[in-house]
Amino acid sequence: MRVGVHINRFNHSGGGPALGAELAATGAAAEAAGISRLSVMDHYFQMEFNGGAQDPMLEAYTTLGYLAGHTSTVQLGALVTGVTYRHPGLLAKIATTLDVLSGGRATLGIGAAWYDREHEGLGVPFPPLAERFERLEETLRICLQMWDPQANGPFKGKYYELAETLCVPAPVSSPHPEIMIGGGGEKKTLRLVARYGDACNLFATSPEEVRRKLDVLRGHCEAEGRDYDRIRKTVAYMGESATAGDLDAFTRDISGYTKLGLDTVILVPRLGEPAAWIETFAAPAVQRLAGLE
Repeated sequence: MRVGVHINRFNHSGGGPALGAELAATGAAAEAAGISRLSVMDHYFQMEFNGGAQDPMLEAYTTLGYLAGHTSTVQLGALVTGVTYRHPGLLAKIATTLDVLSGGRATLGIGAAWYDREHEGLGVPFPPLAERFERLEETLRICLQMWDPQANGPFKGKYYELAETLCVPAPVSSPHPEIMIGGGGEKKTLRLVARYGDACNLFATSPEEVRRKLDVLRGHCEAEGRDYDRIRKTVAYMGESATAGDLDAFTRDISGYTKLGLDTVILVPRLGEPAAWIETFAAPAVQRLAGLE
């Protein structure tokens, strides 16, 4: 099982001026530790459980572009992009640019969006949930069409209409950046994973719950004619043992997931200075997970 790290707090003791150096150090520490991917949240206000809107938050794709310039091997992506924040044609171009400039290391993590406060606060339309899922599916279709050099347009959907789905230069990733659809909704989200996704991301709630979600995904794959085994399965681990740096407790927590066919556990430490944490906790965790069966 591989290890990813999700950067979700920017409350560095040195304030905003220290964040650039901290992110560069985080990228270097991650690659030295054998971390497979780095991700950031796609939010504009910090979450309440992470300190609230008065705490610092950086824009996701600007941050990922900065990390791309300070790394050379880790995969990079938002966990996950809110479908409401960017027009699909522009989002496809943004993700493609990250992929090109990182040498093919971009992941398009995407979901239906949920945080009403930042939508209302910043004046971004926040459609009802059913509409957001319909927009998510159209966005996935648009991205795939833009990444197909033989299909340069047009696209006409219920919500979006593009005269030209032109995307030059093309992504470096082949055939395109990995599409990771986040969330465990069994009727809609996992169906979209089966239809369009290269990877899924579930919360590490319990091994039993994750196993059940994967069984649901398997059923959707059978209905869609997709090979379940070709979809990369990941879980986000938010347990306190990771933030606290308790490697033994973390190993006990994660051991029940090792037989579920998961590719990656993404650690979500709730701290603003992740570089040192990667060196002291995540690096040994990489080695510890490599020895689990």
